[in-house]
This record gives sequence, structure tokens and C-alpha cells, in this order.
Amino acid sequence: MNARSGLKFSHVGFFVTDLDQQADFYSNVLEFTITDRGFLPGPDGPVQLVFLSRDPDEHHQIVLISGRPAEISFNVINQISLKADSVTTLQQFHHRLKSQAVTELTPVTHGNALSVYFRDPEGNRVELYVDTPWYVSQPCRVPAPIELPPEELMAWAEMHARTLEGFRPRQEWRRDMATRMGVTE
Repeated sequence: MNARSGLKFSHVGFFVTDLDQQADFYSNVLEFTITDRGFLPGPDGPVQLVFLSRDPDEHHQIVLISGRPAEISFNVINQISLKADSVTTLQQFHHRLKSQAVTELTPVTHGNALSVYFRDPEGNRVELYVDTPWYVSQPCRVPAPIELPPEELMAWAEMHARTLEGFRPRQEWRRDMATRMGVTE
């Protein structure tokens, strides 16, 4: 078994102000596919929903819902995180995001991951990341030279991670977490 049985994270939904702009950003910039859209009754009238996915086995991984007020005093979404399949993919999206002029575009290392943070058109923080093969104690956030060739970036990230508290192979950390979670291998 690879994870705790019983529940598995599936998707996230959040309210938006400009549904079409957000749907366009997530489908064209982050390459989600719109799988469905429609209306449901809401407490203040109908709300519109757009369902998006990057996985044909998942009807939706993100659902955008109309009705977010234009002015809110505090955004309760800390971040929306999407896992990249490789360092090269992460770098390609970083390059694409630079051409989109997104705000707060920030490449970092967390020691256990390389990440690119940015704000979507409505100011929600989005993280694209790829895991590294090691673990370091968290929290950790240090600017990363994302433009390096992939092999050099990983070498830089490992050299930096080795200087941090708790450095060890990810498999060792995973084994400890599986024990804490009661997951049998």
C-alpha cells in the first residue's frame, strides 16, 4: 500500500470574480481542459461552475465557481499547488509564466522540492513544484536559480539542501512517515 486507505485527495474548488478570465488562464496557461460547465442554484441566485482537469481519469481537479466579491479584505486561499512531472517541465512553465507577465513569479527551493510561485489573474497564489530525492526540515524557502540547465539546477539544489537541518534521503523520510501514518508497505 502506498497511502493511507479510506480517503484520497481529489480536487479543489474556489470562488472567482471573472469566471471566463480564470477559466482561460487555467486552460490556456496551465493547460487544464474544461471538462464541463453549467449553473447551480446558490443562496444569492444561480452560480456558474467551470470544471477543469489535466487527467482523463479525473472529471475535475479544479472547479471554478462564480460569486467571489470583487473586493475582499483577505484571500483565504494560501496556495494552489500543482506537481510537475520533471524539472524540465517546471522550467518550461516558468518560461511560459514569464511571458504571461504574472505577478510575484518566484522560483525557490524548499530543500525537498523546487517550486515556482506566482499569482493567477485574481491574485490566488499558485505553486508549481517538483520533488527532490531528499528531505530537509520545514519550513524552508530559498531563492533558486531556475534558469540553470536541469542537471546543474539539481546539483545546486542538493548542494544547498545538504547544508540544511534534517537532510536525508526522501525514501528514509517516507519510511518514517509511513510508520507514523500506520501505512504498511
